[in-house]
Amino acid sequence: MKKRLTLSQTDKKISGVCGGIAEYLEIDSTVVRLVYIAVTVFGTAVIGGVIAYFIAAAVMPKY
Repeated sequence: MKKRLTLSQTDKKISGVCGGIAEYLEIDSTVVRLVYIAVTVFGTAVIGGVIAYFIAAAVMPKY
C-alpha cells in the first residue's frame, strides 16, 4: 500500500499537521513539533511558518 501524507486523526493538537507528517515519516510527533517550533521561532520569517502551517492544514487531505 502506498503511503499518503494526510492529517492525523488520532495525534493532533491543533489540526493534525505535525501528527500527519510524523506518521508519514514514521517518527515521533514530538520531534516534528519541536523541529517546527525551532524553525518557526529561530528562523527569519516567523509569520511565514505560521502561514505555512495553516496552508498545510487546508491542503492536506483528512484521510
